Amino acid sequence: MRGRWTRWPGGCAPPCCRCWPGLRRSRWRTTPESSVGLATVAGKGVWSEVVGQPEAVAVLGAAAEAAASIVAGGSPPPGAMTHAWLFTGPPGSGRSSTARAFAAALQCQAADDRPGCGACAGCHTTLAGTHADVRVVAPEGLSIAVAEMRALVQVSARRPTSGRWQVVIIADADRLTEGASNALLKAVEEPPDRTVFLLCAPSDHPDDVSVTIRSRCRIVSLGTPRLDAIAAALVEDGVPADEANWAASVCGGNVSRARRLATEESVRARRESVLRIPLALRRPADIFTCADNLVQAAEADALTANESRDESERHALETAMGAGGTGKGTAAATRGAKGALKDLEKRQKSRATRTQRDSLDQALVDLAAFYRDVLVTSSGATAVLNHPDRAADARTAAREWTQESTLRRLEAVLACRDALELNVKPRIAVEAMLFTLHRG
Repeated sequence: MRGRWTRWPGGCAPPCCRCWPGLRRSRWRTTPESSVGLATVAGKGVWSEVVGQPEAVAVLGAAAEAAASIVAGGSPPPGAMTHAWLFTGPPGSGRSSTARAFAAALQCQAADDRPGCGACAGCHTTLAGTHADVRVVAPEGLSIAVAEMRALVQVSARRPTSGRWQVVIIADADRLTEGASNALLKAVEEPPDRTVFLLCAPSDHPDDVSVTIRSRCRIVSLGTPRLDAIAAALVEDGVPADEANWAASVCGGNVSRARRLATEESVRARRESVLRIPLALRRPADIFTCADNLVQAAEADALTANESRDESERHALETAMGAGGTGKGTAAATRGAKGALKDLEKRQKSRATRTQRDSLDQALVDLAAFYRDVLVTSSGATAVLNHPDRAADARTAAREWTQESTLRRLEAVLACRDALELNVKPRIAVEAMLFTLHRG
């Protein structure tokens, strides 16, 4: 799949206005919503996690009211509610969070005419990922198999069991294969009466979503949240105001990234180590030192993120296949489990590889943003810096490098991201990039 580019948060001019594509993952899986960590603040409703998108909230709130009227047998305003929605926006704009909040509003059981209270059983279970009629397909890889989509479509055709609607959320719908898109298209063309499909996809390459599917969806366009809106959301989460403002200023408009920067010391330390690289490349030997640091940090991230999950998955599979049993047939069941364990190990290895490359990709995003700041500084532009806390380093680099060499460095970072997407070994791709960053 081709790379996708969005505009820089600072609004720079070409050729440095190209930005990072959405992060890739190792495979697709059907997962409960709790895995993405959506929570709501008591008394503020399900829209509390939709940061800086007032227009979208207004549209979706009206649609939720119309949906409630449909369930009650009323006649809502025409066009307010539809069976298929496509949420688009740049990375970090909150596409999935908005879709989940809308799903909760659709399942809301509040007695008033403002669905999405955030306190009733429908809202709470939807946001917690335990609602029986809300299913989420979250990506762990580059595509979803047609067989999986057919199974999901069959489930979506059922009437709601305990909720008001059968809701299917497909994160990164641009990753659907042609066969999976065709399977979904049939369901979208002939939807059941009480089923709603919520698709999420980046806005920079709309052609990655089938045009036939797009034509049958109502599109909700999300923008990059304003810095003050992100900072306000962090303050509501209990982050001190000064830390919230700093995290909002360096997150590139990505709300989840801002939360991690504000609350996790390891994420802040990782960013600092990456942003020290441009001015630390003084000797050829520094190339290999920095490459080791980048790759090893990414490997450590993958190990930390997946270790406990891998162990629990293996233990659950072994238990399901009869490990530790003493009854008749236990030995045969254990032998039969070997094939399943190999498949599990293969999936876990693929997931670890993707986590490692996601970590590397975030480091490359930070590097590219720094070189963009150097260009802004050297040109005397008034655009907002992506790393305002590294403004002194940007001024130092602007004095030492020409604009042409800075552009070459920026292009090297973007080329490294493309190489990783093409499955080039991370160490080779990173060393090639650092050689150019050193030479300019």
